[in-house]
Amino acid sequence: MIRADRPLSPHLQIFRWYFTMALSIAHRVTGIGLALGLVLFTWWLLALASGPDAFATVQGIAHSWFGVLVLFIYTLVLFYHMGNGIRHLVWDFGYGFDPKVARLSGIAVLVFAGVMTLIVWLVIALTA
Repeated sequence: MIRADRPLSPHLQIFRWYFTMALSIAHRVTGIGLALGLVLFTWWLLALASGPDAFATVQGIAHSWFGVLVLFIYTLVLFYHMGNGIRHLVWDFGYGFDPKVARLSGIAVLVFAGVMTLIVWLVIALTA
């Protein structure tokens, strides 16, 4: 038999990237990001329990431009992961597999994540 020079299994270099594939990969990446964010939350809780000096240090970092950026991105990641999780739940019930519907639901997830992030940060800005 003649052996073909091709990979034994498909991989990302073979597949053509498409929108729903990128959203699926982003869902996994945001799940990892949310787990890493729990480390920051744990740090905040430990500082809260350690006393005013430790808490002031963490609050100073959280209120810096970098801290606010991290919190903003974390909010966006949270809403994206939640919206895409709901999308996956709908898929588990057997709906939304049509390519056009899958693309539209992906766009809806992105819009949901963006709008909810902006609403949360507008509320924060208006109440601060």
